[in-house]
Amino acid sequence: METLVAALAGIVMVLVSVVLHYELLSYTARLLGHVRFNNRLRVTLGVVGVLVAHSVSIVLFALLYFFINESPWLGSLSGTFDGSPRDYLYFSLMSFTTLGVGDVIATGDMRLIAGLQALLGFVLIGWSASFTFVVMQRTWEEAD
Repeated sequence: METLVAALAGIVMVLVSVVLHYELLSYTARLLGHVRFNNRLRVTLGVVGVLVAHSVSIVLFALLYFFINESPWLGSLSGTFDGSPRDYLYFSLMSFTTLGVGDVIATGDMRLIAGLQALLGFVLIGWSASFTFVVMQRTWEEAD
């Protein structure tokens, strides 16, 4: 039963993150449509929009890890971990970027959520790279 709850929590977080990522990139694209005078500003705003979108997902997963860690029946975080907000953000960032340093370790069914977050991060980073390429391509085409 715990595995099912963890899987559902992870899937809900993935869906929420994908929708928010879409909305934030869509807002960024609309904002960029109004910036015509400065190519550097346009590209910079595009990259900042991407980083904000990723940061939202990282923070949401950090909150999920906090709530799960407070009721350890779904697992917990151990290792170089003192339960500070910084540690939850750090673990979420390491999972999202698939870096997985290994100094903070998920145990129990929380591992499933961390794995889903890593897969999500991999997909969203690819999506963001594509978005950034399109922003730069359009900026260069308008400069010509």
